Amino acid sequence: MDYATLLQILDTTVRFATPLLLACLAGLFSERSGIFDIGLEGKMLMAGMASGAVAALSGSVWIGLLAGIGGSVLFSIVHGLASITFRGNQLISGVALNFVASGATVLVAQSLFHQGGRTPPLTGDARFNPITLPFVDTLREVPLIGPFYAEVISGHSFLVYAAFVAVPLTWWALYRTRFGLRLRAVGENPESVDTAGVSVIRLRYTAVMITGILCGMAGAYMATGLQAGFGKEMTAGRGYIALAALIFAKWRPWYALMATLLFGFFQALALRPDVIEGTFGMAIPVPALDALPYILTVIVLAGFVGRAIPPRAGGQPYVKER
Repeated sequence: MDYATLLQILDTTVRFATPLLLACLAGLFSERSGIFDIGLEGKMLMAGMASGAVAALSGSVWIGLLAGIGGSVLFSIVHGLASITFRGNQLISGVALNFVASGATVLVAQSLFHQGGRTPPLTGDARFNPITLPFVDTLREVPLIGPFYAEVISGHSFLVYAAFVAVPLTWWALYRTRFGLRLRAVGENPESVDTAGVSVIRLRYTAVMITGILCGMAGAYMATGLQAGFGKEMTAGRGYIALAALIFAKWRPWYALMATLLFGFFQALALRPDVIEGTFGMAIPVPALDALPYILTVIVLAGFVGRAIPPRAGGQPYVKER
């Protein structure tokens, strides 16, 4: 495999890792507060449909992005009501939202556009276009570094850079602010937080809302950046892969970045059977390559990456003692 091919694979890795990273950070906020959210898939799917549909109707990708975030936040509110206010089973609530999103997105898209549950192809200002970073032409001739900067770092859409910036921001918010200290404490011992006079309910709702915003960005990116429109079940299990990456990362932001890049690399590699055949000297069926990210997910969830200990109060509704 030559350097140019490697750069192409790494460029695709970044694109595929972006929705996983945003969804993984979304799950990080939620689960750190003690709310397990298996409904990341449904939030991303709803955001993808809302952003794709509104962008197609308005011609503005920014309005589409706001619509996608709004759709995801709406699902987050429902999940919060079921899990926090009414103290329902968090896993069942998340699964229910996934099923609702799977059917509702196709129904709404079909009602609006009559294209088999899809939105019209997005063009121009209705989708996120690549951003060329400064000094690309100047640095392009520099060996190794120049092509890497031009092909892998530059040329991505706004939400790709926003996702990578969200990693240090998440780390700072969780480990360097009072809010982060309280949020992590709520996921470990909500009684102590309540005793200190801090509202457990408010903190958990805040975390759930942040989850909705990040999932909204992930779904919007898939519909308006990674692809040019919404399609049926376009998330293709990425919400579940993001949860596996979160476990792999042991609920830490920087590890989440590395985990999602690894999953993204496997997805990118699945598109290049020629590279695998040339490297290993064997032809692997394309369906087997497509299954690589999901096989890695099973391996992670089976516990072969070491012991991952979730927040102690995760999945447990909080009942305030009187």
